[in-house]
Amino acid sequence: MTTTRFPRIATAVAAGFVLALGAPLAANAHVTVSPTEAEPGSYSLLTFRVPNESDTAGTIELAVDLPQDMPFASVSYEPVPGWSAVVERSELDEPVELHGTEVTEAATRVVWTADEGVQIAPGEFQRFTLSVGPVPETGSITLPATQTYSDGEVVAWADTDPEADHPAPILSVTDTSADGQDSTAAEDESSATATDSGSADDGLARALGIAGLVAGAAALVLAAFAVFRRRRA
Repeated sequence: MTTTRFPRIATAVAAGFVLALGAPLAANAHVTVSPTEAEPGSYSLLTFRVPNESDTAGTIELAVDLPQDMPFASVSYEPVPGWSAVVERSELDEPVELHGTEVTEAATRVVWTADEGVQIAPGEFQRFTLSVGPVPETGSITLPATQTYSDGEVVAWADTDPEADHPAPILSVTDTSADGQDSTAAEDESSATATDSGSADDGLARALGIAGLVAGAAALVLAAFAVFRRRRA
């Protein structure tokens, strides 16, 4: 083995290591909702975190489907600079009784569309927040999301299996808290805390992942160099 071949081999080994470990990190970038739990009967702030997973295109639209079997009586959105939002209402397949009133129409979808020249670029993410309520008394609420890219690719985050490649955001409905805290205030605080902690966790995970990749690649290079020296000795 010549000295000119060693740098090439070491570089190839390190690159392979980075690619092998980098793939699982990318696979964890999903469209998610926070908080992941809400109390029945409460009004909740739901924040959808949308990462851009494409290396060449930007996200230009997000649509979130709302439950129809037990719909929210109230749905409103928080404005996002550079994006327009529409709450779509439609007739329900079957009438539903909400608080003693028969409802035949409800909000069933919210669509955010980027203004011209605006997008979630590669390596970025954006948050979209809804205020919904009252939260129906059910075990969980699936909130399928559809992400559209500038190159025409459409990704449906609709699988109910959390281990699937494209799991849907799911909101678990829990019992009323024992401390009697005001439900709206509790959800507001929970949403803000979850959003902040989610950002911190994302940054920490990325930092630890990168540090691990660098350390592993360096170890492989040193091991290859040690083998090279023994062979030359």
